[in-house]
Amino acid sequence: MPDEFDEFADADLPAYVGLPSFHKLPWCPDDASLEASRAQVAIVGAPYDEGTSARPGARFGPRAIREASYLSGDIWSIPLQVDVLKVLRVVDAGDAPVVPSRPDRAHRVIQEKVRRVASMGAIPVVLGGDHSITFPSAAAVSEVHRPRKVGMVHFDAHADTAAELWGALASHGAPMRRLIEEGWIAGRNFVQVGLRGYWPDAATFRWMGEQGLRWHTMAEIEERGAEAVIADAIREALDGPDAIYLSIDIDVLDPSVAPGTGTPEPGGLHARELLRAVRQIVGRVDLVGMDVVEVSPPYDHAEITARVANRCVLEALAALAAKASRP
Repeated sequence: MPDEFDEFADADLPAYVGLPSFHKLPWCPDDASLEASRAQVAIVGAPYDEGTSARPGARFGPRAIREASYLSGDIWSIPLQVDVLKVLRVVDAGDAPVVPSRPDRAHRVIQEKVRRVASMGAIPVVLGGDHSITFPSAAAVSEVHRPRKVGMVHFDAHADTAAELWGALASHGAPMRRLIEEGWIAGRNFVQVGLRGYWPDAATFRWMGEQGLRWHTMAEIEERGAEAVIADAIREALDGPDAIYLSIDIDVLDPSVAPGTGTPEPGGLHARELLRAVRQIVGRVDLVGMDVVEVSPPYDHAEITARVANRCVLEALAALAAKASRP
Protein backbone atom coordinates (compact mmCIF):
# COMPACT_ATOMS: atom_id res chain seq x y z
CA MET A 1 0.00 0.00 0.00
CA PRO A 2 1.21 3.56 -0.70
CA ASP A 3 2.33 5.67 2.25
CA GLU A 4 -0.72 7.71 3.26
CA PHE A 5 1.51 10.63 4.21
CA ASP A 6 2.60 10.95 0.58
CA GLU A 7 -0.81 10.33 -0.96
CA PHE A 8 -1.55 14.03 -1.59
CA ALA A 9 0.68 17.00 -2.29
CA ASP A 10 0.10 20.07 -0.15
CA ALA A 11 -1.54 21.87 -3.08
CA ASP A 12 -4.15 19.11 -3.33
CA LEU A 13 -5.19 19.18 0.31
CA PRO A 14 -8.23 21.17 1.49
CA ALA A 15 -7.53 24.87 1.97
CA TYR A 16 -7.60 24.53 5.77
CA VAL A 17 -4.85 21.90 5.84
CA GLY A 18 -1.13 22.56 5.41
CA LEU A 19 0.50 25.77 4.21
CA PRO A 20 -1.88 28.75 4.63
CA SER A 21 -1.13 30.45 1.33
CA PHE A 22 -3.96 31.96 -0.69
CA HIS A 23 -5.79 29.09 -2.35
CA LYS A 24 -2.78 26.81 -1.67
CA LEU A 25 -0.78 28.76 -4.25
CA PRO A 26 3.01 28.35 -4.37
CA TRP A 27 4.67 30.26 -1.53
CA CYS A 28 7.27 32.73 -2.84
CA PRO A 29 8.04 35.10 0.05
CA ASP A 30 11.50 36.23 -1.10
CA ASP A 31 12.87 37.90 -4.22
CA ALA A 32 14.65 34.80 -5.50
CA SER A 33 11.64 32.47 -5.34
CA LEU A 34 9.33 35.14 -6.75
CA GLU A 35 11.64 35.82 -9.68
CA ALA A 36 12.07 32.11 -10.36
CA SER A 37 8.28 31.64 -10.39
CA ARG A 38 7.83 34.08 -13.32
CA ALA A 39 4.51 34.94 -11.70
CA GLN A 40 2.02 37.10 -13.53
CA VAL A 41 0.05 37.80 -10.34
CA ALA A 42 1.29 37.73 -6.74
CA ILE A 43 -0.74 37.88 -3.53
CA VAL A 44 0.78 40.19 -0.88
CA GLY A 45 -0.33 40.54 2.73
CA ALA A 46 -0.33 43.93 4.47
CA PRO A 47 -1.26 43.05 8.09
CA TYR A 48 -1.51 46.59 9.43
CA ASP A 49 -4.41 48.41 11.13
CA GLU A 50 -2.90 51.27 13.11
CA GLY A 51 -4.49 53.74 10.73
CA THR A 52 -8.01 52.91 11.90
CA SER A 53 -10.35 55.50 13.39
CA ALA A 54 -12.98 53.12 14.80
CA ARG A 55 -12.93 49.35 15.33
CA PRO A 56 -9.49 47.70 14.95
CA GLY A 57 -8.67 44.16 13.85
CA ALA A 58 -7.88 44.49 10.14
CA ARG A 59 -4.29 43.44 10.85
CA PHE A 60 -5.74 39.94 11.00
CA GLY A 61 -7.42 40.38 7.62
CA PRO A 62 -4.75 38.93 5.30
CA ARG A 63 -4.66 35.60 7.11
CA ALA A 64 -8.45 35.43 7.33
CA ILE A 65 -8.87 36.19 3.61
CA ARG A 66 -6.28 33.55 2.70
CA GLU A 67 -8.04 30.94 4.84
CA ALA A 68 -11.61 31.81 3.80
CA SER A 69 -12.02 29.03 1.27
CA TYR A 70 -12.88 25.38 1.18
CA LEU A 71 -11.27 25.08 -2.27
CA SER A 72 -7.85 23.94 -3.43
CA GLY A 73 -6.29 22.96 -6.74
CA ASP A 74 -7.59 24.34 -10.01
CA ILE A 75 -9.84 27.41 -10.11
CA TRP A 76 -12.65 26.87 -12.61
CA SER A 77 -14.72 30.03 -12.97
CA ILE A 78 -18.35 29.15 -13.61
CA PRO A 79 -19.35 32.72 -14.66
CA LEU A 80 -16.40 33.16 -17.05
CA GLN A 81 -15.85 29.52 -18.04
CA VAL A 82 -12.07 29.64 -17.63
CA ASP A 83 -9.56 27.45 -15.79
CA VAL A 84 -7.69 30.25 -14.08
CA LEU A 85 -4.46 28.57 -13.01
CA LYS A 86 -3.99 26.90 -16.38
CA VAL A 87 -3.86 30.39 -17.92
CA LEU A 88 -2.22 32.54 -15.22
CA ARG A 89 0.89 31.95 -13.13
CA VAL A 90 -0.20 33.06 -9.65
CA VAL A 91 1.79 32.82 -6.41
CA ASP A 92 1.53 33.99 -2.82
CA ALA A 93 4.43 36.35 -2.08
CA GLY A 94 3.76 36.38 1.67
CA ASP A 95 3.40 39.42 3.90
CA ALA A 96 5.25 42.70 4.14
CA PRO A 97 7.35 42.47 7.35
CA VAL A 98 5.10 44.72 9.45
CA VAL A 99 5.59 45.09 13.20
CA PRO A 100 3.21 46.88 15.59
CA SER A 101 3.57 50.42 16.91
CA ARG A 102 5.80 51.61 14.03
CA PRO A 103 3.36 53.01 11.47
CA ASP A 104 5.90 54.87 9.34
CA ARG A 105 8.03 51.73 9.06
CA ALA A 106 4.94 49.67 8.25
CA HIS A 107 4.05 51.87 5.30
CA ARG A 108 7.66 51.85 4.09
CA VAL A 109 7.95 48.06 4.11
CA ILE A 110 4.53 47.63 2.48
CA GLN A 111 5.58 50.02 -0.28
CA GLU A 112 8.88 48.21 -0.76
CA LYS A 113 7.23 44.76 -0.81
CA VAL A 114 4.70 45.86 -3.44
CA ARG A 115 7.40 47.67 -5.44
CA ARG A 116 9.51 44.49 -5.60
CA VAL A 117 6.54 42.43 -6.76
CA ALA A 118 5.52 44.93 -9.44
CA SER A 119 9.14 45.39 -10.57
CA MET A 120 9.31 41.68 -11.38
CA GLY A 121 6.37 42.00 -13.75
CA ALA A 122 3.67 40.55 -11.49
CA ILE A 123 0.38 42.26 -10.69
CA PRO A 124 0.33 42.74 -6.89
CA VAL A 125 -2.96 41.82 -5.21
CA VAL A 126 -2.67 43.22 -1.70
CA LEU A 127 -4.70 41.88 1.20
CA GLY A 128 -5.21 44.48 3.94
CA GLY A 129 -5.06 45.69 6.57
CA ASP A 130 -6.81 49.01 6.92
CA HIS A 131 -7.25 51.31 3.97
CA SER A 132 -4.16 53.35 4.77
CA ILE A 133 -2.16 50.56 3.08
CA THR A 134 -3.49 51.70 -0.30
CA PHE A 135 -1.27 54.78 -0.05
CA PRO A 136 2.05 52.86 -0.07
CA SER A 137 0.72 50.08 -2.31
CA ALA A 138 -0.67 52.27 -5.09
CA ALA A 139 2.33 54.62 -4.84
CA ALA A 140 4.65 51.66 -5.44
CA VAL A 141 2.65 50.51 -8.46
CA SER A 142 2.53 54.02 -9.89
CA GLU A 143 6.31 54.38 -9.42
CA VAL A 144 7.08 51.11 -11.21
CA HIS A 145 4.83 51.90 -14.16
CA ARG A 146 5.92 55.47 -14.80
CA PRO A 147 5.69 57.23 -17.22
CA ARG A 148 2.38 55.47 -17.78
CA LYS A 149 -0.57 57.14 -16.02
CA VAL A 150 -2.19 54.94 -13.37
CA GLY A 151 -5.83 55.56 -12.45
CA MET A 152 -7.83 54.33 -9.48
CA VAL A 153 -11.22 52.62 -9.32
CA HIS A 154 -12.21 52.74 -5.66
CA PHE A 155 -15.14 50.89 -4.05
CA ASP A 156 -15.94 52.27 -0.61
CA ALA A 157 -18.63 53.67 1.65
CA HIS A 158 -16.22 56.54 2.36
CA ALA A 159 -14.18 58.74 0.03
CA ASP A 160 -10.99 58.49 2.18
CA THR A 161 -9.89 61.93 1.01
CA ALA A 162 -9.61 63.68 4.37
CA ALA A 163 -6.84 66.25 4.80
CA GLU A 164 -6.10 64.61 8.15
CA LEU A 165 -7.77 62.78 11.03
CA TRP A 166 -6.89 64.19 14.45
CA GLY A 167 -3.63 65.41 12.98
CA ALA A 168 -2.69 62.07 11.41
CA LEU A 169 -1.88 62.33 7.72
CA ALA A 170 -1.54 58.60 6.99
CA SER A 171 -4.74 57.20 8.49
CA HIS A 172 -7.27 55.02 6.70
CA GLY A 173 -9.37 58.13 6.05
CA ALA A 174 -6.74 59.88 3.95
CA PRO A 175 -4.93 57.52 1.52
CA MET A 176 -6.55 58.88 -1.63
CA ARG A 177 -5.69 62.47 -0.67
CA ARG A 178 -2.06 61.49 -0.05
CA LEU A 179 -1.84 59.75 -3.44
CA ILE A 180 -3.17 62.85 -5.18
CA GLU A 181 -1.13 65.39 -3.23
CA GLU A 182 2.12 63.47 -3.71
CA GLY A 183 1.47 63.12 -7.45
CA TRP A 184 1.19 59.33 -7.64
CA ILE A 185 -2.31 59.41 -9.15
CA ALA A 186 -4.07 62.47 -10.59
CA GLY A 187 -7.41 63.42 -9.09
CA ARG A 188 -9.08 63.35 -12.52
CA ASN A 189 -8.06 59.68 -12.76
CA PHE A 190 -10.02 58.62 -9.65
CA VAL A 191 -13.43 56.96 -9.92
CA GLN A 192 -15.21 56.15 -6.64
CA VAL A 193 -18.26 53.90 -6.25
CA GLY A 194 -20.58 53.26 -3.31
CA LEU A 195 -20.19 56.44 -1.23
CA ARG A 196 -22.86 56.95 1.42
CA GLY A 197 -23.45 57.94 5.04
CA TYR A 198 -22.24 61.08 6.76
CA TRP A 199 -18.48 61.37 6.21
CA PRO A 200 -16.49 63.17 4.84
CA ASP A 201 -17.87 66.69 5.05
CA ALA A 202 -18.91 69.18 2.39
CA ALA A 203 -15.53 70.94 2.35
CA THR A 204 -13.81 67.65 1.49
CA PHE A 205 -16.24 67.01 -1.34
CA ARG A 206 -15.55 70.51 -2.67
CA TRP A 207 -11.83 69.68 -2.67
CA MET A 208 -12.58 66.43 -4.50
CA GLY A 209 -14.49 68.33 -7.15
CA GLU A 210 -11.62 70.79 -7.56
CA GLN A 211 -9.24 67.86 -8.16
CA GLY A 212 -11.52 66.37 -10.81
CA LEU A 213 -12.50 63.23 -8.92
CA ARG A 214 -15.58 61.43 -10.16
CA TRP A 215 -17.80 59.55 -7.75
CA HIS A 216 -21.02 57.54 -7.69
CA THR A 217 -23.05 57.40 -4.48
CA MET A 218 -25.28 54.58 -3.30
CA ALA A 219 -28.22 56.95 -3.81
CA GLU A 220 -27.31 57.08 -7.51
CA ILE A 221 -27.04 53.28 -7.60
CA GLU A 222 -30.47 53.01 -5.98
CA GLU A 223 -31.97 55.33 -8.59
CA ARG A 224 -30.19 54.09 -11.73
CA GLY A 225 -29.21 50.53 -10.86
CA ALA A 226 -25.77 49.03 -10.28
CA GLU A 227 -25.40 47.91 -13.90
CA ALA A 228 -25.71 51.42 -15.34
CA VAL A 229 -23.47 52.99 -12.70
CA ILE A 230 -20.71 50.39 -13.10
CA ALA A 231 -20.83 50.89 -16.87
CA ASP A 232 -20.26 54.60 -16.32
CA ALA A 233 -17.46 53.91 -13.84
CA ILE A 234 -15.66 51.70 -16.39
CA ARG A 235 -16.01 54.37 -19.09
CA GLU A 236 -14.66 57.01 -16.71
CA ALA A 237 -11.80 54.77 -15.58
CA LEU A 238 -10.69 54.39 -19.19
CA ASP A 239 -10.90 58.15 -19.81
CA GLY A 240 -7.28 59.23 -19.43
CA PRO A 241 -5.25 56.63 -17.50
CA ASP A 242 -3.07 54.06 -19.22
CA ALA A 243 -3.64 51.46 -16.47
CA ILE A 244 -5.83 50.93 -13.41
CA TYR A 245 -5.32 50.13 -9.73
CA LEU A 246 -8.47 48.66 -8.16
CA SER A 247 -9.10 49.28 -4.46
CA ILE A 248 -11.95 47.54 -2.65
CA ASP A 249 -12.86 48.56 0.88
CA ILE A 250 -15.09 45.75 2.07
CA ASP A 251 -17.37 48.28 3.80
CA VAL A 252 -18.73 49.19 0.36
CA LEU A 253 -20.93 46.17 1.03
CA ASP A 254 -23.96 46.36 3.27
CA PRO A 255 -23.07 45.25 6.83
CA SER A 256 -25.67 42.51 6.55
CA VAL A 257 -23.32 40.70 4.15
CA ALA A 258 -20.01 42.08 5.48
CA PRO A 259 -20.24 42.73 9.23
CA GLY A 260 -16.53 42.12 9.83
CA THR A 261 -15.18 45.59 9.16
CA GLY A 262 -14.05 48.57 11.17
CA THR A 263 -16.48 51.26 10.00
CA PRO A 264 -19.68 49.52 8.82
CA GLU A 265 -22.17 51.78 7.04
CA PRO A 266 -25.74 50.52 6.43
CA GLY A 267 -27.20 50.66 2.94
CA GLY A 268 -24.37 49.25 0.83
CA LEU A 269 -23.94 47.02 -2.19
CA HIS A 270 -24.91 43.35 -2.27
CA ALA A 271 -22.11 40.82 -2.65
CA ARG A 272 -23.27 39.73 -6.10
CA GLU A 273 -23.20 43.34 -7.33
CA LEU A 274 -19.62 43.82 -6.15
CA LEU A 275 -18.38 40.50 -7.54
CA ARG A 276 -19.97 41.22 -10.91
CA ALA A 277 -18.42 44.69 -10.91
CA VAL A 278 -14.97 43.21 -10.23
CA ARG A 279 -15.35 40.82 -13.18
CA GLN A 280 -16.52 43.61 -15.47
CA ILE A 281 -13.83 46.12 -14.51
CA VAL A 282 -10.86 43.75 -14.51
CA GLY A 283 -12.07 42.30 -17.80
CA ARG A 284 -12.05 45.73 -19.44
CA VAL A 285 -9.08 47.65 -18.03
CA ASP A 286 -5.32 47.12 -17.92
CA LEU A 287 -5.04 46.13 -14.26
CA VAL A 288 -1.64 46.83 -12.70
CA GLY A 289 -2.54 46.45 -9.02
CA MET A 290 -5.37 45.71 -6.63
CA ASP A 291 -6.15 45.61 -2.94
CA VAL A 292 -8.96 44.34 -0.72
CA VAL A 293 -8.96 46.05 2.66
CA GLU A 294 -10.72 46.61 5.98
CA VAL A 295 -11.66 42.98 6.72
CA SER A 296 -11.68 42.80 10.52
CA PRO A 297 -12.11 39.16 11.60
CA PRO A 298 -12.97 39.92 15.26
CA TYR A 299 -16.24 41.46 14.07
CA ASP A 300 -16.98 38.88 11.40
CA HIS A 301 -19.74 36.28 11.63
CA ALA A 302 -19.31 32.79 10.20
CA GLU A 303 -16.41 34.15 8.10
CA ILE A 304 -18.82 35.75 5.62
CA THR A 305 -16.83 38.99 5.30
CA ALA A 306 -13.52 37.21 4.79
CA ARG A 307 -15.17 34.89 2.31
CA VAL A 308 -16.54 37.64 0.08
CA ALA A 309 -13.13 39.36 0.20
CA ASN A 310 -11.54 36.07 -0.88
CA ARG A 311 -14.02 35.85 -3.75
CA CYS A 312 -13.24 39.42 -4.87
CA VAL A 313 -9.68 38.21 -5.46
CA LEU A 314 -10.83 35.04 -7.23
CA GLU A 315 -13.16 37.03 -9.50
CA ALA A 316 -10.30 39.36 -10.43
CA LEU A 317 -8.04 36.40 -11.20
CA ALA A 318 -10.77 34.80 -13.30
CA ALA A 319 -11.31 38.01 -15.26
CA LEU A 320 -7.57 38.31 -15.92
CA ALA A 321 -7.47 34.69 -17.12
CA ALA A 322 -10.53 35.12 -19.33
CA LYS A 323 -9.00 38.21 -20.92
CA ALA A 324 -5.70 36.39 -21.51
CA SER A 325 -7.58 33.50 -23.13
CA ARG A 326 -9.23 35.64 -25.78
CA PRO A 327 -7.89 35.14 -29.28
